[in-house]
Amino acid sequence: MQQQPLLLGHRGVCGHRLIAENTFAAFDRAMASGCDGFEFDVRLTACGRALVCHPVKVHGITVSRANRKQLLELPRLEDVFLSYGGTSFLNAELKVRGLESRVLAALRHRLPECGYVISSFIPDVLLEIKARRSRVPVGIICEKASQLMRWRRLPVEYVIVHKSLITRMLVERVHQANRKIMVWTVNHARAMQRFAAWGVDGIISDDIALLVRTLTGKPTKRSMRLVN
Repeated sequence: MQQQPLLLGHRGVCGHRLIAENTFAAFDRAMASGCDGFEFDVRLTACGRALVCHPVKVHGITVSRANRKQLLELPRLEDVFLSYGGTSFLNAELKVRGLESRVLAALRHRLPECGYVISSFIPDVLLEIKARRSRVPVGIICEKASQLMRWRRLPVEYVIVHKSLITRMLVERVHQANRKIMVWTVNHARAMQRFAAWGVDGIISDDIALLVRTLTGKPTKRSMRLVN
């Protein structure tokens, strides 16, 4: 029997009017909505902290040139592992080089119990992690065909592809190579159903309520409150 893919919130929840992405509130919403976990982004500060955020600049401050005190509102990577490592599948996307030591230290302190993957667009980041700790599951992120061509040559457990690149044949080839495949960012019900039928291992979406409702048949907790 085909296993249902992991249902993952993109940056916890993305594009919400009241909840900022890549925050504890966003991660809480993803889990409360019925997701199995969430994807989140990690950047490195000038003082060597691994902070959770997507943009290069936050409130006009360049993250790579900042110190922790300037960005106190951003979650720390280790705090995400501590808070959600016992309940959620975690997909930590490393946006820049230099985070490898911080990630491995966080994993030594709190190994996620419900599964995880350390992902990146940057092959050298994944190679460095594998060289230092081979058991850490890593995933290459692909948005262009040129990026997708290299997955076979990399020591990755996951291939994480943009929805425009995925085909049924690609899913089969990745599985034949004993790897897993995830697709992002999927925000339409028909596409969610199609990719699930192809056997993808995870679907990342901005619309977590639609994702959960489409692939589980269950309304989210927010939807149930609205009905009542």
